[in-house]
Amino acid sequence: MRFAFLLFIIVPLLEMLLLFEVAEQLGGFTTLGLVVLTAIIGVQILKQQGLSTLLRANQRLESGQLPAQEIIEGMLLAGAGALLLTPGFVTDTLGFIFLAGPLRRPLARRIIKSGVVHSMGAGHGFHASWSSTNGAAGSRRSGSGSGNVYEGEYADDSREQLDDQDGSAERPDRFH
Repeated sequence: MRFAFLLFIIVPLLEMLLLFEVAEQLGGFTTLGLVVLTAIIGVQILKQQGLSTLLRANQRLESGQLPAQEIIEGMLLAGAGALLLTPGFVTDTLGFIFLAGPLRRPLARRIIKSGVVHSMGAGHGFHASWSSTNGAAGSRRSGSGSGNVYEGEYADDSREQLDDQDGSAERPDRFH
């Protein structure tokens, strides 16, 4: 409750006070231009960082690893995008902190080590299991009781057997 109060009351008040102060020093249109400029620059950096994170996640998936670090970084990048699009210098500063790789990566590692992400999904809803043998993710609902995942291949050889018995492999196929 205290965090929500800080987030939705104090931060906007600080933003307004800072915007008024900057506008008094630089002028209203210059301040407005700075706010728009930081949003444009931030979105361009966000595109680059997001693509880089996506490529790293894809490389980890292809090597059979779960890209936990990249998932958390993606969440931080989404938060950075929201902060950068919110008008104000305080939110822009926080957004740029989340965008900066040297600051974002240790923060993501700290979040993973804290166990916050693991405890959020424990025992609820959808869980994913990762199989490093086949490089694909399987999924199941918790409590479904299925537990085991079996892999296999299926081929329908009955058509070939019918053709061999009948001796006419060139008859019209009704099954296509």
